[in-house]
Amino acid sequence: MKDKYVVGLGEALWDVLPDGKKLGGAPANFAYHAGQFGLNSIAVSALGEDKLAEETIEQLEGKGLNYVMPRVPYPTGTVQVELDDEGIPTYDIKENVAWDNIPFTDEVKAVAENTLAVCWGSLAQRNVVSRETIYKFLDNTPKDCLKIFDINLRQNFYTKDVICESMKRCNILKINDEELIQIGRMFGYPGLDIENKCWLILGKYDLDMLVLTCGVNGSYVFTPGCMSYQETPRVEVADTVGAGDSFTGSFCAAILSGKPVREAHKLAVEVSAYVCTQNGAMPDIKEHFGI
Repeated sequence: MKDKYVVGLGEALWDVLPDGKKLGGAPANFAYHAGQFGLNSIAVSALGEDKLAEETIEQLEGKGLNYVMPRVPYPTGTVQVELDDEGIPTYDIKENVAWDNIPFTDEVKAVAENTLAVCWGSLAQRNVVSRETIYKFLDNTPKDCLKIFDINLRQNFYTKDVICESMKRCNILKINDEELIQIGRMFGYPGLDIENKCWLILGKYDLDMLVLTCGVNGSYVFTPGCMSYQETPRVEVADTVGAGDSFTGSFCAAILSGKPVREAHKLAVEVSAYVCTQNGAMPDIKEHFGI
């Protein structure tokens, strides 16, 4: 398993928070957290030919996260993050940046061919270049690859077609309660309750699992014929940036290590709750969880 990669595929960017900038981007966050459990994780994206690209590499190497990020003639991605009184972020995501233009290079293809699990979202598909690279990557993964679509609806950077295509290509869908409402409206079943919406999507797209997070109201994992529910622990929140990605990364790591769904779910909840108590998207969790 060590030779195979667990891949975060898509945006690599800097979250510019009120107290300074921190490296983020859901796929890199996912890869970082999966890697904390000993998996051979790698972030695949693109960087500009600028100072911020050098800082990105420095940070990734400092955190021990492997990366394949070709240089392209666009600025390295940034996001202005505003936090409300509860630490909940809103985002202003700069357009036409490096991660909008991820090329499908031989190196990226070689990673795809040796991928154990891959996680991607809708945001990196807002531009056709990166969208096509994501599809080619998925098409080149082994048959038994775990494909996680962490939907991550941001601003207006998604379409029904893009979401449909990724839902067809994944075997695990990760979604939050707000996104589920939007998807329900978009796909024409707004009246169904939360659970029935999830069962419907699970069946319609022939998914192995659907992971639904509902913030303080707990989280669910739906698998054919079975549902796991976990309450969200009450913690002192520093910020929630990257908490969802830590949930997905630790859940993926637990499933790959052979843990049953309920155990994997419980671990994911505990990790994401801890990440909420820390600043930024990539805190070190190893000591806290005795890894």
